Order: sequence, then C-alpha cells, then structure tokens
Amino acid sequence: MIEVMQPTRPGRPDPRAQAQQAQLAASLAGAVDLAAVKARSEAAARAQAAPPSSAAGPAGAPGAAVVDVTEETFQAEVLDRSFQVPVVLDLWAEWCGPCKQLSPVLERLAAEGGGSWVLAKVDVDANPALAQGLRVQGIPAVKAVWQGQLVAEFTGAIPEEQARQFVTELVRATTGDAIPGSGDGDGDGAAAEAEDPRLDVAEAALERGDLTAAEAAYQAILDAEPDHPVAGLALRQVQLFRRADEAGPDALAAADAAPDDVAAQTRAADFLLGTGDVEGAFDRLLDVVRRTAGDDRDQARRHLVELFGVVGDQDPRVAAARRQLTLALY
Repeated sequence: MIEVMQPTRPGRPDPRAQAQQAQLAASLAGAVDLAAVKARSEAAARAQAAPPSSAAGPAGAPGAAVVDVTEETFQAEVLDRSFQVPVVLDLWAEWCGPCKQLSPVLERLAAEGGGSWVLAKVDVDANPALAQGLRVQGIPAVKAVWQGQLVAEFTGAIPEEQARQFVTELVRATTGDAIPGSGDGDGDGAAAEAEDPRLDVAEAALERGDLTAAEAAYQAILDAEPDHPVAGLALRQVQLFRRADEAGPDALAAADAAPDDVAAQTRAADFLLGTGDVEGAFDRLLDVVRRTAGDDRDQARRHLVELFGVVGDQDPRVAAARRQLTLALY
C-alpha cells in the first residue's frame, strides 16, 4: 500500500510526511533516515520536468490521458505522474468479462477529462508483482493515486454514472478541477512560496526530527504573517505529531479498555493519524459521535473536525468522513 502525503510546496516533502519519517526513524534507530523523503522529493521533481498529461496524445503513449503501465513504467507513469494529476489504475485481465465492460467507460471518461486525470491500465496477468503490491483481491479493480498515495478505490464493474461520479469527485478533491499548465495565474505566487527561507528553517528542523523547533519555526511565520498559505496547515500537522508522540502506542489499548472515555478516544485517534492510519483515526471518533450525546459528542466532533484540517480537505477520505459525520449528527 502506498502511503505518501501531499507536498506543501512544489517538489518538496510536506511537514506531515517528514515528521512521520523523522519520528519513526528516531524511535527505531536514534537518527533520521531521509531515504523515503528523498525518494519522494525526487519523484515530485521528475513529475515537474515531465510534460503535462493531455487527452490529445495517442492512447498508450507516455503523457497521454490513457496509458498502458507495466512494472517497468509504473514509477514514471503512475507514481511520478500522480504529482501532476490524479492517476486512476484500471487493473484488468483479458479473460475478465466485467473488465471489458468497465475499461471502455473509464477510457472514454479519461478522454473527456482533457488531461485533468490519467487512466493507467495494468494487465494483472502480465504484471503479477504490481497486482500483489497493490493488494488486488479481484478484478476489475480501480485504485486512485494522488501524489504517491492511494486515496480511493473500488472493485467490480459499476455503471457509467457511478464511474463518472468517482472520477469527478477525485479530481475536485485533489486538484480542484485545475489542469497543470493551464495558466491559472498562480505561478509567481507558487515560486515565491517555494523560495521562502523561513519554511526551509522549519523543514530543516523536521529533517532533524526536532518537532519542537519545527513548531516554533512555523509559529514564528504565522506571528508575522497570519495568512501564510503553508505555515498554518504545517503547524497543525506538527502539533498532531507531537500529540501522537505523547500518546504513544499504549493509547490504543487504553482507549479500547475505556470506550466511554472521550479523551482516551481522542488520544488514540491522534496516535492512529500520526502513524498514517487516516481511516482508523476518523472511524474511531465517528463511532464516539454516533454513540454519545451532549458534551462528549461535541468534544469528539470538534476533535474530528480538527483532524480533518490536519489531513486537508483535498483528501477524498476527509470528504467521505465529513459525509459520515453529517449523517451521524443529523
């Protein structure tokens, strides 16, 4: 399962991914292993150098809206490309009847998308290592990758309208319907943001595994510039990781032993989110909201909304959890 978070700056690892890496490495080896951060940064850089996806290119060609992917091209055509636009994996086989119903629908939708997303077709028989690595249980299987992370999936042939809704919500949640290279006028702002030396100071602290220094650096940026486009989210992420570190792995056992202790449930949710289990963190607090009332329910709701802010509204899992929260409340 791919588990890499979104960058806050073009070609740069985000605070959440760096904090995760630093915290894990520090606890296991007493030093920060930057291998994953470096690999991710390199993938983002390769994606920036590659041409944007286009529906005009011939199907199957690199950069086209529909590409055939093998184990050899998976890195470039799926992982690297997902730093530009969301990539939808269509895992199929020649003998699979439902695959032959779904694949043409996805190909047509990708062409209509005009480069806003890429359909990457994977023959599971020809690429068994990919199928195994992606934990394919049955086909057709569709998995969406955004910025190196698996963010949504479904199995089985579905009607065209449902498939259209799937990709529409995916694009809206990840890129806001923007197409790379379309000239949205934000280039100068993005360049200035990428060159902000104050962020370099904070990220250097994260690379050292020093969450306290990183928190102080981001807070200093916000004190001087309250509407800074990066520092606010970064600060919330670092604070989450500090809480997760303080909660420790015993938080889960403590929460399971005291299901009515809302504070214990929030600590457990912090720990789960801090270790990358986004759905687990959301589900735990949603369960509290469903079975409590009054102040307990409101405490769980507020904490869940705070975690939404840490993950970011662009993540499809946040949108799904928000819908579940609405149903639980009303």
